[in-house]
Amino acid sequence: MGKFLKFEKMITPIFIQIVFWVGFLGSIVGGLFMIGYGIISDSAGFIEIISGFLGMIIGPIIIRIYCEMLIVIFKMQGALIDIRDLLSDQAEEKGGEQKREAI
Repeated sequence: MGKFLKFEKMITPIFIQIVFWVGFLGSIVGGLFMIGYGIISDSAGFIEIISGFLGMIIGPIIIRIYCEMLIVIFKMQGALIDIRDLLSDQAEEKGGEQKREAI
């Protein structure tokens, strides 16, 4: 609980996964609506159908790439915290050894 209150443990990666799935479903539903509109449209229906298919294929890929970039940022932050903790542990060990040598 202490790491959570000090903002060392992030909850945002969970929200990023939710954003991905909402965006994924939004791309699929949006593509289906575009295809449906293209079918009932009098003008440029073929372009709407192709756009709908492209939206259903490319949309989730773009959302996935965006969410992965955000998650990489949080993983880097976690790795930096681990490095900081490791270095502080090593500094404490060295400080204890130096005190023993002085005695």
